[in-house]
Formats: sequence, C-alpha cells, structure tokens
Amino acid sequence: MRMTTFDDAAHKIAEFLLQIKAIKLQPEQPFTWASGWKSPIYCDNRKTLSYPQIRTYIRQQYVNVINEQFAKPDVIAGVATGGIAQGALIAQDMGLPFIYVRSEAKKHGLTNMVEGVVEKGQNVVVIEDLISTGGSSIKAIQALREQGCNVKGMVAIFTYGFDEAVENMKKENCPTTTLCNYNTLIEVALKHEYITVNDVESLKEWRKNPSTWKK
Repeated sequence: MRMTTFDDAAHKIAEFLLQIKAIKLQPEQPFTWASGWKSPIYCDNRKTLSYPQIRTYIRQQYVNVINEQFAKPDVIAGVATGGIAQGALIAQDMGLPFIYVRSEAKKHGLTNMVEGVVEKGQNVVVIEDLISTGGSSIKAIQALREQGCNVKGMVAIFTYGFDEAVENMKKENCPTTTLCNYNTLIEVALKHEYITVNDVESLKEWRKNPSTWKK
C-alpha cells in the first residue's frame, strides 16, 4: 500500500477546502478585506469543523506534522479564534494539555492573554488555521515566550505565502509548516475547474502585490 505523502495530503486538503467553500476564488469579482485590500480569494477554515470527515483528516495531518517535526510537545496552544477548536482537537488526539492565546489581553480580572495552565520551560507547538501576514501568529508566539514557554514551532492549515509572512516568521525564529498553500490550491483549483487558465496569472499577480492588486 502506498504511503500518503505530504504533497498528497496538501492536494487532498485543497480539494476539501474548495468543495465546502472554505476557500472561494473569484478573481473577476474580488473580495474586500478589512485592510482595504482587494482579494481574489476568501478563506474561512472554520467551515471545516462542520464536516466530520474533513475535520478528522485535517486533525490527523496536523498530528502527523507535529510528530514528525517537533516530537511530542508538552502543550498544544491554539491562536484565537480559528486555532482554538483545531488545537483542542489535536491536543485531545495526542493526549496533551491545551491552552489558547487571546488576540489581546483581557481588560478585566487577571488580564490574561494566555488562557489555561502552562509552566515555564514547557515545549509548546502553536496551532493556527490561517497565516496571512503573520501578525496575529507573532503576537501569540511572543505572549507564550513571555510566559517562559519554549515555542517549538507553528502549524497551520493554509497560508497565502506572502513574502512578508515568511520574513516575519524567520525574524521570530519560529519554524512554521502549513498543511496546504496557495500554489497547491491554484493547481488543484485549475485541475478541478474551479478556475480557468486565464485566472491563474491574475491569482499569481495578487500574491506578489496584494496591497496594489486591482487598484
């Protein structure tokens, strides 16, 4: 029996994301992000949680990556909000404690940014659902390090692959792996006719210059 490779898994996840419209590609009718950027892609990986088969497959791939690249950490940390449910599922599967990192510290009570129990020196793997520019991911990593955690790395479902995000994660010295990426998505979308050959160039141009695309 042929083993499933990382590339096989990435293609399968891309198919899932397109099938359930967790990712939509509309180069001719672009979306507008909160930043004001025009975008040919919209991604909401939280939709995967509503499909047990897909949810299970993604969880298994997360666990495979963590075991292969980071050994068994002491704690799994989800990044609010999209990484919380994914992280809890992964922690349950691996029999590990789970914590999560807020987008900002609470404004009352203990003013926590990290919720749950974690000790100084513990090895932590961070779970995201989507990496855009990497800003929210870096805030979470820094918050965990301020708690004395040893952040081993981060795993996410999908990344747009912006140069800015790659550079940000390098500066933060946080090894990062995604289960699927923008190039794989385009390849799968073209194969299954979610997009046409004419769309491909526009999609690639957006990834190069997202802030100025279609302006």
